[in-house]
Amino acid sequence: MSGPGRREAALRAVDELDALEAEGELARLAQEIARHDLLYHQQDAPEIADSAYDALKRRNEAIERRFPQLMRADSPTRRVGAAPAAGFAKLRHDVPMLSLDNAFSAAEVDEFIERIRRFLALDAETAIAFSAEPKIDGLSMSLRFEQGRFVRGATRGDGEEGEDVTANLLAIPEIPRRLSGDGWPDLLEIRGEVYMDRAEFGRLNEARREAGEPVFANPRNAAAGSVRQLDPAVTAQRPLRFFGYAWGAVSVRDWTTHGQFLARLRDWGVPVNPQTRRCEGAADLIAFYEHIQRERPRLGYDIDGVVYKTDRIDWQERLGFVSRSPRWALAHKFPAEQARTRLRGIFIQVGRTGALTPVAELEPITVGGVVVARATLHNEDEIARKDLRVGDMVIVQRAGDVIPQILAHVPEERPAAAPPFTFPDLCPVCGAHAIRPEGEAIRRCTGGLTCAAQATERLRHFVSRGAFDIEGLGDKHIEAFFADGLVRAPGDIFRLRRRAAEIETREGWGGKSVERLLAAIEARRRIPLDRFVFALGIRQVGEATAKLLARHYVTIEAWRDAMVAAAGDEAGDAAQTLGTIDQVGPALVADIRAFFGEPHNRKTIADLLGEVTVEPAPQPRAASSPVAGKTVVFTGTLETMSRQEAKARAEALGANVAGSVSRKTDYVVIGADAGSKAAKARELGVATLTEQEWLDLSGAG
Repeated sequence: MSGPGRREAALRAVDELDALEAEGELARLAQEIARHDLLYHQQDAPEIADSAYDALKRRNEAIERRFPQLMRADSPTRRVGAAPAAGFAKLRHDVPMLSLDNAFSAAEVDEFIERIRRFLALDAETAIAFSAEPKIDGLSMSLRFEQGRFVRGATRGDGEEGEDVTANLLAIPEIPRRLSGDGWPDLLEIRGEVYMDRAEFGRLNEARREAGEPVFANPRNAAAGSVRQLDPAVTAQRPLRFFGYAWGAVSVRDWTTHGQFLARLRDWGVPVNPQTRRCEGAADLIAFYEHIQRERPRLGYDIDGVVYKTDRIDWQERLGFVSRSPRWALAHKFPAEQARTRLRGIFIQVGRTGALTPVAELEPITVGGVVVARATLHNEDEIARKDLRVGDMVIVQRAGDVIPQILAHVPEERPAAAPPFTFPDLCPVCGAHAIRPEGEAIRRCTGGLTCAAQATERLRHFVSRGAFDIEGLGDKHIEAFFADGLVRAPGDIFRLRRRAAEIETREGWGGKSVERLLAAIEARRRIPLDRFVFALGIRQVGEATAKLLARHYVTIEAWRDAMVAAAGDEAGDAAQTLGTIDQVGPALVADIRAFFGEPHNRKTIADLLGEVTVEPAPQPRAASSPVAGKTVVFTGTLETMSRQEAKARAEALGANVAGSVSRKTDYVVIGADAGSKAAKARELGVATLTEQEWLDLSGAG
């Protein structure tokens, strides 16, 4: 992983960005990180190194810290994992399975501890104990036990919904079919990691090599691929292991610290990492981190850092979660590995929004046991700042996956007369002008839907797993159907049955394969609102943003009508309400308005709604709360909790927390030294509450 303070030389330093540059960079990062999340969590086929992925996320977080007003609703800091893959039944987690924030330096660990102190209003003398353990590089899993008996298990998936892999988990000897001892709750979900140790991984790959089968890239991919076998008999032949480290849903909890819970797991026959230690304060945590880093080669299994968890459970509950991760836990990652190789060439990819993305082709090289041969170069500025030229010897780094990050070139090994790379100003697909809007880092094709790359990319996005998830309609089929006029718009997909006979005559198709495709399409005629919104491919509207919009507007009719109204009147109620939704910034509002301001897009939606049924967004988990569905704004200084904690509690009760006051606001909670928001509430006649009145109403006290 990236070491402390290491920056990608090709990207301008965050403190040099202006607001427009920062906004464009956040848009690029959100799109790129979402793509890599799908590849890693859903397909077990990552295309960049852990180090490169971490660098992208750290840059995103640094920009958000400097420009908090630009934080996007689909920001990677608000998202976890990816939607579950096809091939397994889906299981919804009773308690979401979230990921962890990362640290790469001792200073970031200090800040993590200080954030806990600030949130809990602890003084400097109060000791904070942590449970620290190696971060296993495997596949996250949730095991459900009822009356002590293992009844089902699921992958993390997108954090809300995973894949039912119960039959495969039963084939792992270290996962007990029944808990040992006594005292376990009637209902207990045990969270942990399925992994493969390095020695067994080597033996497995050797056997596959001798059998003429493809080998696995690393133990993590081997473990993930083994758990996702459709035949449990194959899983049973793989040397998989398990460590438990957390819990999800539980009927009764009698442990008060994380350490006590791990002791319970051991008593119940569930393996727990023996390296886990109790630590107090930053110095103790760093000492443990350095110890584990020294022991890493001798552990026998792959790890990529150390996880720190606040030991007291009551503090964990108060700290709660921020979007995709708990406030009470942190992953302290290890540095990355580096190597040198030749830059063979640079080619340009065109995305669904017309973005031209340069990609580096590398002389294949093994780094950390994995062959890498390609890396994204992000944009033309990165190429220019690194002065990368075809033929250069370049320094790359990775930490466990496939495609590396290019850090720099080696000047003394540059070929004579190697010319600078010239970024094209014409689209390589359609030949239209490719322009770079002022303030943005990305050059875009102006061809729009007349550009085959954009049109087909939008259709690929439409059928992707996070969107309509139509199995059997892959990239090559989309390209071929588009080229021959079978599918030019999303609604055409649902009319393919009329052309079944024509499809059957195409190369590679037959009666059975056509029927499978048509059945997969029919299965998607009902779709949740958030997936429908995401599938439209609106710029900046990722899966997290789509869920946010679906939760706020609930039905397709309410959302569509409000967006059309917002597009028609920037100063109207619809546009103003959209802008007051917490986490929705001006740039996102502008992109949504631009999408609905285009008649072609409105026509596409109308056509699609004639073919599919969009299901309303589910009600919040806390639907019985008196503030569920209410829009709340907090202003001023609160006495019993920080404003951050107040927002977190309100969202947990199903309330919509807004950042500004409008006529649609239900309550404004006023603390000490309240400013313009309180005045705005009085001006608009919005109900105002004192902190105590809010606690009494919501039951959040």
